Amino acid sequence: MVVEPIFEADFRPCSYGFRPNRRAQDAIAEIHRYASRPGNYLWVFEADIRACFDEISHTALMERFRSRIKDKRVGALVKAFLRSGVLHDSGDREDTITGTPQGGILSPLLANIALSALDEHFDDQWQQQMLTAPQRRRRMARGEGNWRLVRYADDFVFLVAGQRHHAEALRPWVEAILEPLGLRLAPEKTRVVHMDEGFTFLGFDIRRMRKRGTSKAFIYTIPSRKAVASVKGKVKEWTHRSGRNMELDQLIVRLNQIIGGGRTTSGTAFRNACSRRSTTMREVG
Repeated sequence: MVVEPIFEADFRPCSYGFRPNRRAQDAIAEIHRYASRPGNYLWVFEADIRACFDEISHTALMERFRSRIKDKRVGALVKAFLRSGVLHDSGDREDTITGTPQGGILSPLLANIALSALDEHFDDQWQQQMLTAPQRRRRMARGEGNWRLVRYADDFVFLVAGQRHHAEALRPWVEAILEPLGLRLAPEKTRVVHMDEGFTFLGFDIRRMRKRGTSKAFIYTIPSRKAVASVKGKVKEWTHRSGRNMELDQLIVRLNQIIGGGRTTSGTAFRNACSRRSTTMREVG
């Protein structure tokens, strides 16, 4: 409660995950806005960090933390949190020399503090070199691309105006920024795609397609099948006959949390899908 507002004042607008008054839909809306605007941000460098919460360097994280908060008592508390260890089912305790405890109340904030290094580099680049339309036109005339970062926790994409090689050139830059933090990209989840091929981000399939009956192409964001199937599975689990020992009002609250999304991206996607099918929802209700 004390530390978050201090860092929140410095976090960049390209970061959306685990921040007050920001949510997955805002990140999706930002992608839709840039992909739809003049400038042809149609190449996507889609990236994911391997085991982000498990591999963050404590040393690098504490350096970034102490650069903003000098109070040694607070720093000692955070350091103790990082080194609290993991208690296994067998009762054995394992020391944690890297990473932040998954599920820990402070972990999302600490991950954002570490990954703000990525935000700062590319947001500064945007502000200094690509902020205005004349700047972006001059870069394109010189054969250089333009790009915009959108990050949600350890998932992020770059929307690139230019050619495929401009998007591919971002990878070594990102790797160089992540390496001092003890982090690396997951090769199987890191790729460059064109908006016409589409990609999945935060439970949404995002793709440029031609509107039926016209020659115009638009950016469509559709809840992914995996996200919808995940929420359907949770609803089925909670409404199964063997689990009906819960009071009806409690069950309704729980189902509303699942369908409404709560803190889950899949639930958010499912809710948006349902809002487009209000007739079906009324029949189910």
